[in-house]
Amino acid sequence: MIPFSPPRIDQKIIDSVTEALASGWITTGPRTKLFEKELTVFAGHGATLCVNSASAGLELMLRWYGVKEGDEVIIPAYTYAATANVVVHCGARPVMVDSGEDFNISVDEVRRAISSRTKVIMPVDLGGYPCDYDEINSLVSDNSIKSVFVAESPEQQKLGRILVLSDAAHSIGALYKGRRTGALTDITVYSFHAVKNLTTAEGGAICLNLPEPFDNEEVYKVLNVKSLHGQNKDALAKTQLGNWKYDIVEPGYKCNMTDIMASIGLVELARYTDDNLVRRRRIFDLYREAFSNDARFIVPEYFTDIKSSSFHAFLLRLRDADEVSRDAVISAIFARQVAVNVHFRPLPLMSYYMKSGYCIDDYPVAWSNYCREISLPVYYALTDEEVWIVARVVKEAVTEVMG
Repeated sequence: MIPFSPPRIDQKIIDSVTEALASGWITTGPRTKLFEKELTVFAGHGATLCVNSASAGLELMLRWYGVKEGDEVIIPAYTYAATANVVVHCGARPVMVDSGEDFNISVDEVRRAISSRTKVIMPVDLGGYPCDYDEINSLVSDNSIKSVFVAESPEQQKLGRILVLSDAAHSIGALYKGRRTGALTDITVYSFHAVKNLTTAEGGAICLNLPEPFDNEEVYKVLNVKSLHGQNKDALAKTQLGNWKYDIVEPGYKCNMTDIMASIGLVELARYTDDNLVRRRRIFDLYREAFSNDARFIVPEYFTDIKSSSFHAFLLRLRDADEVSRDAVISAIFARQVAVNVHFRPLPLMSYYMKSGYCIDDYPVAWSNYCREISLPVYYALTDEEVWIVARVVKEAVTEVMG
């Protein structure tokens, strides 16, 4: 069986985790702080806070920005549930908009969805392919858009416009006009979940890139407190001689990253650009070679003059499929001992969001993309030979089901 996306757990990872365990630091400590610094250097933004999941990072930033009941956050309908769930947790309303042919959020649809209640736009780099960030950043800075923005919290007053909070769960290492995700807009959040390109088992990171007059290091300090129950000293600070006394300055949250998680991330980050991404790009290129000359398939865009994917998920589409035939093709692929997936069922298809009034008919591009999409295996240990096996199996399954 060729699996879909197993994590890369080799001796370097095992040794790094063992060293962390032996050090006595298993919660937030020196490795987490080093990982934060290395991530900041990697993408070139202002500061980084590591957390226990991307979901926690997104919610923490919404709450920091003062998002509350009655507010709206614009998100794509085509994304994983976490993007919307964190908005609901804050009492706000997710305003879903349609996608483009590249699976990413449509900037034209974002513009039409903006209202006086809009506080945040949350684009998602689906499959690792960056959104149109210049257009999104220009949109929120447009005077006609800024004029309808209603600032209600100190942070909103300071920024004076809609916040752009990038859900880059898939796209660490992706490039847009020569810059990496993390430095493309106000705030970016990575995911280090087990199936992601760079894993810490679970985990995430908040990349702060706020413009002046914000001081990103000062915002980092505020968020560090929020992520530790509102405690004004973390465990590392309290180990200093005579520094045991601490205060609770607000009712915060518990979403810090541990040194065990960071010990995995440090190994992965050190070999990410020159090893991991190179291999993943090779797999994408082989899939493109296998499918691009077959009219039954639509190969995803993943590299242009201004964009480079992180090569997280290969979102292959069957040109003439509907949902039923696509699902039948997937079953035929599994029967041939290859694991595939679908990224994702659009949110309006999910029971909670259907009951909340969202209807898939309002998102025709998302629906069309979803009905035809199959995500193929992409992971570091996948060999060239196995890539060709996957391609052959997919073609055989399509021939069996669709002719």
